[in-house]
Amino acid sequence: MPTSPAKPPADTSRRIYERIRAQILDGTLRAGMPLPSTRAMALDLAVSRTTITTVYEQLAAEGYVETSLGRRARVAAGAAHADVNPRPAMAAPDAVLRLSAYGKKVRGFLDKDGPQVFGADPRVIDFLYGALAFDDFPVLAWRKAYNRALVHRQPSLYYQAPQGELALRVALQGYLRRARGLACHADQILIVHGSQQAIDLCARVLVDADDTVLVEDPCYVMARRLFEAVGADVREVPVDEQGLLSEALPEERTRLVYVTPSHQFPLGGVMPIARRRALLAWAARQRAWIVEDDYDGEFRYGMRPVDTLQSIDDSGAVIYVGTFSKALSPQMRMGYLVLPPSLVSVFREAKRLMDRHAPRLEQAALASLIEDGSYERHVRRCRRQNEARRVALLRALERHLPDAVQVAGSASGLHVVVWVPGVAEADEPELVSLARQHGVGVRPISPLYFKGEAHRSHCCAGLVLGYASLAPAAIDEGVLRLARAIQTLRAGSTAAGISIDSSETRRA
Repeated sequence: MPTSPAKPPADTSRRIYERIRAQILDGTLRAGMPLPSTRAMALDLAVSRTTITTVYEQLAAEGYVETSLGRRARVAAGAAHADVNPRPAMAAPDAVLRLSAYGKKVRGFLDKDGPQVFGADPRVIDFLYGALAFDDFPVLAWRKAYNRALVHRQPSLYYQAPQGELALRVALQGYLRRARGLACHADQILIVHGSQQAIDLCARVLVDADDTVLVEDPCYVMARRLFEAVGADVREVPVDEQGLLSEALPEERTRLVYVTPSHQFPLGGVMPIARRRALLAWAARQRAWIVEDDYDGEFRYGMRPVDTLQSIDDSGAVIYVGTFSKALSPQMRMGYLVLPPSLVSVFREAKRLMDRHAPRLEQAALASLIEDGSYERHVRRCRRQNEARRVALLRALERHLPDAVQVAGSASGLHVVVWVPGVAEADEPELVSLARQHGVGVRPISPLYFKGEAHRSHCCAGLVLGYASLAPAAIDEGVLRLARAIQTLRAGSTAAGISIDSSETRRA
């Protein structure tokens, strides 16, 4: 004789029953997912274990969960029915008016920059700049240093100083002196979550709405967006093969200039000493701050890395931004600022308001690697490996595209710029799409320019090719695929009656 279902739970039991049932129906609790034990749920909800047992029995009787002797109850397959109303989707905001001025600026970037895509397609050889090879990470040394930090006993677990661990700041002080010619006190160093947070702090602390901020053209878009987000009047200064043109700096009131003097992003120029001194003199006249982003500064091939702009600054106008994203991993989210003494206190407080401090264990592990020399050995090894990748890329371009492209910025950094004469700037999106169809990922250079071709010296399509995450064999195959995509695009242009002057395709 079939057993009749247990009585529906009442009062407290009813509320618990309905909550679990609703979570099963809307997919929060998925098929096969174990429910907490009756003892654990009773403790969490401060009810008797008998109450939870009654609820589980009712759910099992109705087919929402499955139970068996000695095992935890699990959500039954097919328990969430299609005819049950799903959880309502988040409504699209009608409400730009309800956003702050900052929020409205950020919302506008969605239309300008489009959706950001994360994750890799293993079928595509991706020349993604900013990506590093997993095998380059010093796994064993990092694990050893991290484990030491993990088991180190502390009096208590509490928030730490916003400026970062003293051991890391002292280690960094010595490293920056040795590797980058930068003299500072440990108190001037502020540990942050990568260069993005460093620049964000500069924008929030130093710039008011409608202040004039100068950036290079082309430049790192995310830096430009940070200054735009706080309402700054962001203007561009052109660059050439030696970086920012100091003679193009305007003689008008400017609050801040953002530069990448050691390796201009993305074109790769290195600012010579005369321009550096001219920039410092201009900043002194304007009483302007200089944010020096040391982008890829550690990766210069065949010669010593260039000393920093901060190292020749006598007026305390330069704020130096460094990161471990290129030498270790962008996933670590670890960077630092070297601040003029006058800004130390206010930046510390702004950091404390923003997120208290950077993760302590990672800081302790990194300090250990710098102190025992492991970090500098790792950087030298990465420099050798990336130089081999760079050589592989240049040889592949010479082999597969000998007369079709011009290469810029190959002396340093972890990417190159490839200009494609004969392919119009307007055809960059099509070239990127065709490359993807041929199984290779490339990025167009146009979005990095302030106003399209305003200061472009090349009136043709351009691509930014990162190589630090690829093996030499993959680099060669990727360039071969890119060559096929360029050939396909040019064949289509010729078929459409568009002539291509072969004289424009000679390699510089």
